[in-house]
Amino acid sequence: MQLSATFRHMDASQAVRDYAHEKLEKIRKYFHKDPISAHAVFSVERGFHHVADLNITLPNGILINAKEVTEDMYSSIDLAAARIERQVRKWKEKIRDHKPHGGPAGSVREMVIPREEMEPQVPPATAPAPESTSVGAGFRVIKDTTVTTRSMRVEDAVMQLNLLGDELLVFTDATSGSISVLYRRKDGNYGLIETGGSGAGT
Repeated sequence: MQLSATFRHMDASQAVRDYAHEKLEKIRKYFHKDPISAHAVFSVERGFHHVADLNITLPNGILINAKEVTEDMYSSIDLAAARIERQVRKWKEKIRDHKPHGGPAGSVREMVIPREEMEPQVPPATAPAPESTSVGAGFRVIKDTTVTTRSMRVEDAVMQLNLLGDELLVFTDATSGSISVLYRRKDGNYGLIETGGSGAGT
C-alpha cells in the first residue's frame, strides 16, 4: 500500500508513519490485493490532542476515512484504523461489487459562514471572530471550497457516506444525472434531496 503522510504542529516521525502503514496493510485482505493508496495526516492540537486522520482511496473510486483524537498518537492511529476495518467488514461485499458509473461529475461550492454573522449575539462577545477569507452577498465567508460531485447510484452514495463517516454527501445521481444530497437523519434513516439541477457543466 502506498502511504503518504503529512505532519502538522509536530515533528515528522518515520516511526509514526510506519506504524500507520502497518495498521492499514492489514485491511488489504478485504480487497483481493488491489492496489490501494492512502494518506495520513498527523497533528497535535492544543499541545496534547493527538489527531490521526486516515484516508484510503480504492481503485474503483471509493473513499474511506476515519479521524480519531486521543492523548497519544499511536492510540489515535489504533482507533482510526479499527474504525476503518469495522466499516470495511460491514460493506465489503458492496465495495467489491462496486463499479464506477462513469457518468458526468459536477461540482458545487461550499462556504462556511461564521455563526455570529447570522445569529443575534448577546453581549459581550468573549471569543474573537474568525478571520474572513472572502465576502459573500453581505456576509463574511471564512472557508470557501469547491466539492466534486461524483456520479453514483443512491445505494452507492449510502455506502460512501458511511465509509467517510460523514453526515452529508453531495453527489450526481447516476440515474437522473441531477445533483442530489444524501444526509443522515436524527431517527437513523437517510434523507435524500433531489435538486433537479444537472451535475454536468456546473
